[in-house]
Amino acid sequence: MLAISALVCFAPVVVTFAVAPGVWWADYPGILFHLAMFFLVAKLPAPDWAKAAGYGWLVLDVMTGVLTLNHVPHATADFVRLGGHVFAGIWLVTSALSGSRPYKIIGVLTGAWLGGYTFLSPFLPMTVIGPTAIFFLIWLGIIAWQNGSGTTAKAA
Repeated sequence: MLAISALVCFAPVVVTFAVAPGVWWADYPGILFHLAMFFLVAKLPAPDWAKAAGYGWLVLDVMTGVLTLNHVPHATADFVRLGGHVFAGIWLVTSALSGSRPYKIIGVLTGAWLGGYTFLSPFLPMTVIGPTAIFFLIWLGIIAWQNGSGTTAKAA
């Protein structure tokens, strides 16, 4: 349920990236997505230090959503978000390493791309980060499909 609620909150945000970038209301489901992710970070297997990175990402992204809701220019707020994406990458990659093959592949790809883009952002357009949103939706779908753990269900 946690992965599904995060997926449901994030899907409209991903759609707005393509059809109406920068629309004001996208911050609301974006904030809800990040709040739903707090529960998923706690549930998914990862060392405490990686979970701390996941929580750091969520704090910074929620803060960024609130900044832009309150008319702080994207030229400032987006760099806070990119800083948080480094922590998202750490958590995603570390969490993904403990799961099934699809969970691992999509999670490591998403985390490395999301976190790595921050360091390349001075040289690349913002559109380069776009595919990570689709990969993240797929990753959440894998978690939901695999009983919330990213691993295949084990017989009792």
